[in-house]
Amino acid sequence: MADGDDFTFCQVEKPVDGVEDQHVATRIGGICIDDKNAYGSLDSGSIWKVGVASQKTVGTLTFNVIDAPTQKVKNENAKEVAGSPSKAPLEQNTLVKKPMPRKKVPYEIGYSPLDWIKLTRTHPDLAGLNGQSNRRLITMDEVKQHKSEGSMWTALKGRVYNIGPYMKFHPGGEDMLKKAVGRNSTLLFNKHHAWVNAEVLLEKCLVGILDESK
Repeated sequence: MADGDDFTFCQVEKPVDGVEDQHVATRIGGICIDDKNAYGSLDSGSIWKVGVASQKTVGTLTFNVIDAPTQKVKNENAKEVAGSPSKAPLEQNTLVKKPMPRKKVPYEIGYSPLDWIKLTRTHPDLAGLNGQSNRRLITMDEVKQHKSEGSMWTALKGRVYNIGPYMKFHPGGEDMLKKAVGRNSTLLFNKHHAWVNAEVLLEKCLVGILDESK
């Protein structure tokens, strides 16, 4: 047999001393092997420990009997580390920042997004340039001077726009858009409208390029 097996068998010879074959077979038939733990129940997940071996003889059959008690292995979800108590895995709570709710104001008649597109295609000078180039450099001091109706400037992503004509078209209302007048509104814009292409939306309102050197 392979190494580590629990029983060692010897060669069976003919019955001696008048012991009949039937009698030997009966005594052998009464041998059974039980894999029971200390609690008397079958335990398929037991680990055998080598105990004290003793030799038994039944008729002409000689074999080694090993006292091998079983030990039940407990499967625990959290294994204890030597010298420290076991700790259950901590659940990581991922905080998801909810987007700010968009506050929309009902459009007035004639001031829908479609109406704004029509206006940009038909109005000759929404920026109020009066023939000046929209590529000239403009300082923030000059931007702050344009806060009156019809000429409301704001700096946005390195460009200067006259957003006066767009006031009534703004989905968030005029009061919200007026917060951008006379200042650099890039941070405010990214907070509420980061997905909007301002260069296309306000293309006809471009006044010039922000001079960031001053």
